[in-house]
Amino acid sequence: MALFKKRTVGKPGEWFYCLEHKKVEEGPECPAKDRFGPYTSRQEAQHAMETAQERNLEWENDPKWHDRPGPDPDENANG
Repeated sequence: MALFKKRTVGKPGEWFYCLEHKKVEEGPECPAKDRFGPYTSRQEAQHAMETAQERNLEWENDPKWHDRPGPDPDENANG
């Protein structure tokens, strides 16, 4: 018998998108490592993957995020 029961963290009324089951869940059904959220509505959670893709594109194209251009590591590898 386990002394401490593992429980997921979250509250009913919060919405999550489960990455493992590819579905929207209300409250904590799956472990935090397998979900995006919390979202304030079911609709927000339904678009979690699209939101993540948009944010990734913004991040990849953010000039403040990238370091200053330096020498190409491939150029120095052969020479």
